[in-house]
Amino acid sequence: MVQEKFRECIAACYRCADACDHCATSCLQEDDVAAMVTCIHLDRFCAEACRTAASFMAKTSGTGHEGYVAKLCELCAQICDDCADECGKHHHDHCKACAQACRECAEACRKMTV
Repeated sequence: MVQEKFRECIAACYRCADACDHCATSCLQEDDVAAMVTCIHLDRFCAEACRTAASFMAKTSGTGHEGYVAKLCELCAQICDDCADECGKHHHDHCKACAQACRECAEACRKMTV
């Protein structure tokens, strides 16, 4: 059973990963894909970081290994911030939605680091 303190962050991580996957796929459909390369890369890194952090939170419940979660969530928050910054540079709706999901996830992850 997942500890209650992890539930909100796990949900934010999965929402962010989904938004990043959608953004990366949508970026590949844009007319100027070359202008979206950094966004695509950060979307992919961010989605993976979010899924990894969520997985660790789910597996950590009751094991006494919360230190790993704190470190992963700290890294995840940084990657989310970087992804949000990059997505924020673009006018596409998918980038705007991704940036918002990244900001929310970064905030949730930071709560796991204290």
